[in-house]
Amino acid sequence: MASQSWIDLIKKGNKSSAYAASGNLIIAIAKAIGAAVSGSGAMLASTLHSFADSVNQGFVFAGSVLAEKEPTSRFPTGFGRVINIFVMIAVIIVTILGYESVKEGWHLIQHPKESGSFWLNAGILLLNIAIDGWILVKAMKEINKEAKEEASGWKIPSQAIQNLPQASPPTRLVFFEDIVAVLGALLALIAVTITTFTNFAILDGVVTLLIGLLMFAVAFRVGYENMIGLIGVAAPRDVERDVAQSILEHKQVVDIRRMRIVKEGRTYHVEAMLELEKGLSLEEADDIKFKVWDRLLKSDDISDASLGIIESNDEKDWDPKKNERNSSWSHPQDSEEE
Repeated sequence: MASQSWIDLIKKGNKSSAYAASGNLIIAIAKAIGAAVSGSGAMLASTLHSFADSVNQGFVFAGSVLAEKEPTSRFPTGFGRVINIFVMIAVIIVTILGYESVKEGWHLIQHPKESGSFWLNAGILLLNIAIDGWILVKAMKEINKEAKEEASGWKIPSQAIQNLPQASPPTRLVFFEDIVAVLGALLALIAVTITTFTNFAILDGVVTLLIGLLMFAVAFRVGYENMIGLIGVAAPRDVERDVAQSILEHKQVVDIRRMRIVKEGRTYHVEAMLELEKGLSLEEADDIKFKVWDRLLKSDDISDASLGIIESNDEKDWDPKKNERNSSWSHPQDSEEE
């Protein structure tokens, strides 16, 4: 097997996280200037969030590149779950910065202060909304692409929300973080405007605290999903249905005795016991198994497949309508696997 070059791996890395890392770095630098000039607490919290996003997304992009490495003799199941580990580290960073934002917000509520340089802050926050809004749209398109669903115009957001469970961990992280980034920038813009033209300086602290709480919410949601990914989560029903349909397309595969599909990073690992027509020779049965195996691995979503073959028991074990998973993988009758 030819070795993979780093250029090829980088090309396969998660594009959403690469866009987010670059965009948020630009935003964070602009916000840091605005916060230093104006002294706005909300702007400072938003600056921390943008820096966190930039570091996290760069980190996650590196993880998505490593996750594309092919299996080795030492790691035979591949590196798919590496991305879950990288995202979990990113979640810890988001949690820490969320805590700092909440602490700063509480301090500003107790000791409010006026901020200046309204037009500088407003311009930076509008730039923030534009860039993060663009990244958010890119992330939603990537979600639909990963789910192999086509959507355009106003259907993109609703379709992306429906397809969110099928998105890869880094794309989900970008999606949630940029929702918070856009909302945080809007809240910061409102706070800067009101505190500049009124005496309601306490709003700066309230918004700073809210941004921190939103960061906590993202950390909890993404962290929970990645914990599931690290444990090993079953594939969605539609993925299981498509895999079963691909297997049963072979005329001599009459049924599926057992099937288990586990998500490994952004791809799936398939284990299945196929029931073949009676009377086939071992050579013919092996040929069928490898044809099905080749067909499955042509899908970009499947990284590995382990198939067993067994003679049909003349009973219907797989119901495509119910599409039920059977968790009791090992059975006495399965000992006839070839």
